[in-house]
Amino acid sequence: MQITESLNSAHNRKKFCCGKPMLDNYLHRQASQDVKRKLSVCFVFLDKSDSLIKGYYTLSNNSIPLEFVPDSFIKKLPKSYTSIPTILLGRLAIDINYQGQGIGKLLLIDALKRCYLLSKSIGSFAVIVDPLDTEAETFYSKYGFIKLPDSGKMFLPMKTISLLFKE
Repeated sequence: MQITESLNSAHNRKKFCCGKPMLDNYLHRQASQDVKRKLSVCFVFLDKSDSLIKGYYTLSNNSIPLEFVPDSFIKKLPKSYTSIPTILLGRLAIDINYQGQGIGKLLLIDALKRCYLLSKSIGSFAVIVDPLDTEAETFYSKYGFIKLPDSGKMFLPMKTISLLFKE
């Protein structure tokens, strides 16, 4: 069971504030347009008592050049691929009124479960994140994301994610 729902016009985005202007502005001004244009999908976690957005994350298709994949993983991949299909967990943010309550972890698990289920229908080698700052990098490192060489991005192989959701 997923704890989030797709962003729609009934959600009050204006009151959301995570303390990071780039993430706040995205939800306030751009998320709906990205969804309409099929550039990403935005999932929100709501406070059931007043329907305020506690947090959100976005997912979209992505790929990474083969040379960014760590050597230990390249050995297992066909040489014919120049890029590897992935899913981008583009943004993940928690409203300041709900920070420190474990919601970031819940949203990450929700996102990884969606990615795992998608990977059963469409090829995806890993989930990619592009941490906004060192705080975000520390968060993702705590959950096993690996820093990609020559890139600020991090990844978690789908094989690792699948271990979390074996049926």
